Amino acid sequence: MKQTIPSTTTSEAAPLRVIISGGGTGGHIFPALSIAGALQQLRPDVQLLFVGAEGRMEMQRVPAAGYEIKGLPVAGFDRQHLWRNVSVLWKLMKSRRMAKKIIREFKPDVAVGVGGYASGPTLNMAAAMGIPTLLQEQNSFAGVTNKLLAKGARRICVAYEGMERFFPAEKILFTGNPVRQQLLDCKLTRAEAIERLGLDPVREMVLIVGGSLGARTINESVLGQLQTIAQSNVQILWQTGGYYFKDICERLKAEGCPSNLKVTDFISHMDEAYRAADLVISRAGASSISELCLLGKPSILVPSPNVAEDHQTHNAMALVNKEAALLVRDADAREQLVPLALKTAVDIPQLKTLAANAASLGKADAAEVIAREVIKLAEH
Repeated sequence: MKQTIPSTTTSEAAPLRVIISGGGTGGHIFPALSIAGALQQLRPDVQLLFVGAEGRMEMQRVPAAGYEIKGLPVAGFDRQHLWRNVSVLWKLMKSRRMAKKIIREFKPDVAVGVGGYASGPTLNMAAAMGIPTLLQEQNSFAGVTNKLLAKGARRICVAYEGMERFFPAEKILFTGNPVRQQLLDCKLTRAEAIERLGLDPVREMVLIVGGSLGARTINESVLGQLQTIAQSNVQILWQTGGYYFKDICERLKAEGCPSNLKVTDFISHMDEAYRAADLVISRAGASSISELCLLGKPSILVPSPNVAEDHQTHNAMALVNKEAALLVRDADAREQLVPLALKTAVDIPQLKTLAANAASLGKADAAEVIAREVIKLAEH
């Protein structure tokens, strides 16, 4: 249901104009799209323009969601091969010029940055041109781009406590992370979701997701425990990711796939999969954690070691310290992950504790709260 925000604007006034910039991963794109949707609900007159990085997934995902996007040639710094950063610097300078041109032509009232290096040139130029900026930081350990942009930002929306370590306290607003709206709209019961997925309604179900691209360690942890899985009464729905799917299918064909293990490259209806799951195994990206909390799902988190500042471990520990999730380190996963999952999936008291504590950390209205802040910045 559409709402209106009390303001001094009239029907003759110019529409609200907002740039949303960032991307690179679903963890940045999903919140950006959620904020855009909330802005449209609150201000039907809003005009939105996304700015992303050429060749990254936002250039497909954003138009698919019905929004216009412009791409910049910006690229991330190569920390392993410093000599390659000559071209990165050139791309950055070109991106700043392009961002300035985009801002002059679009004339935004406010600019929103959702993280990722794509947001750097746009938010930096917007602040320099006197346009109010808002940052949305998904992780418990702030990203490099947002830390650099914080000085010029008017408001910084965060999802974890203690972010004063990275940002000026007076600019911080605790909002939680926006999540994919369709996850909240699922009306199925667990039994109906299990049936849709072709699974056994009597057995406990573990859902394994490593992200849309998959996660090598998690996949190898499953492949190394096929016999253990076969001997269990727990059923597993395993999203391998498209990159690994073919090789995994060949390996299962050679070694034999347990009857209680269902394998897929990608789950298009994650709302159904979450509803059916008694326990979820996942990486510890900010969006994944926010979804698990909002849906009150017990989980075992396996933080990726291949991310900046080891931020996934920081994300995971924020839940572990509140008994809202279990953690298995990437280096220990091949031995520990599957046995722990099979044991936890049938431990009803522990599942209830994890679910309740996770749900207590969820914030269902994050996108709306952030959208209201965007509107407030534009009107003052």
